Amino acid sequence: MSATTVTTTDVDVRIPLRGHLRHTGALIRRNLLWIRQDPESMFDAVFMPIVFTLLFVYVFGGSIGQALGGGQDRYIQYVIPGMLAMTSMTLSQGVGTGFSQDFNSGVMDRFRSLPIGRGTVLFAKIAVELARMLFATVILMVVGALVGFHIHHWAGLFAAVGLSALFASSIMWVFLTLGVMLKNAQSVQGVGFLVLFPLQFGSSIFAPPTSMPDWLRHFTDYNPLSALADAARGLMVGGPVAHPIWVTVAWSVGITVVMAPIAIHKFRTKT
Repeated sequence: MSATTVTTTDVDVRIPLRGHLRHTGALIRRNLLWIRQDPESMFDAVFMPIVFTLLFVYVFGGSIGQALGGGQDRYIQYVIPGMLAMTSMTLSQGVGTGFSQDFNSGVMDRFRSLPIGRGTVLFAKIAVELARMLFATVILMVVGALVGFHIHHWAGLFAAVGLSALFASSIMWVFLTLGVMLKNAQSVQGVGFLVLFPLQFGSSIFAPPTSMPDWLRHFTDYNPLSALADAARGLMVGGPVAHPIWVTVAWSVGITVVMAPIAIHKFRTKT
């Protein structure tokens, strides 16, 4: 074990909980100020819900809605809760690209030279990305209401948002690990696309899996995004919720338990 690793580990041990919370708050403020100075970093959170909602509702809504036993209105009730799951997954990638940019700019070297807990840097990143996700969720719900989406259970909406935030926070540990291990933000985006694309479209987010071939339907059955989308529909519109909620929570806890220690360790030992 290197001397640097021992030093950073000792720093984490010496800092009390109040100190970790104070450092996390300061880093959250720093990240929010960076967003204010670079508003273009919010473009994906602002425009992605708008573009995807309009695209899927008005391009695919009629045909898929008929398959659901209705029309475009039926599809709107189906796809908007699913897009809540898509938003949580897509915006999670931003934490990895931002982390990689901070490493390449030398900011992370400065952080690691300070007497602060190493985990606080990562927790602050996750907190800010969750705030971006909640902002995008508000836009999604507004656009959904404008195209005709009706929320049947308002308490279910808040439960669905909380469940999406839980799942997003677990996925962010994966992208934080990629942000530490890969050389630049472009590499993180490339790998992230390879992960996100099959998970999003091989799920029940945009279309019911009943018409899919058997091999793809089996994939959707075990896809955590399908469970999250189904849970959001059940909570917001009505339908089964117990099984998809427990599946989503199990995936979220499992991913966090595995990936969080890896991300923190990689951050501590990166040279």
